[in-house]
Amino acid sequence: MNPPPRPHREAVLRYDTPDFDILQPGDFVRCAVSDRPIPLDRLHYWSVELQEAYAAPEYMTQRWVETREAGA
Repeated sequence: MNPPPRPHREAVLRYDTPDFDILQPGDFVRCAVSDRPIPLDRLHYWSVELQEAYAAPEYMTQRWVETREAGA
């Protein structure tokens, strides 16, 4: 069994609800919290407000808490 291909070109997206628009084609985006690459077919979490992608729900929650504390 071959390993999955590694992402090699970063995409630029505009995050919307419930989907995103591809502004510049690519294979992945970077998580705003962990800096991990996220293949576009595995991108499930993002912020429309902050226009950021997240590799996992806990990163999305962490970022939400950080931005709410900064505004308090």
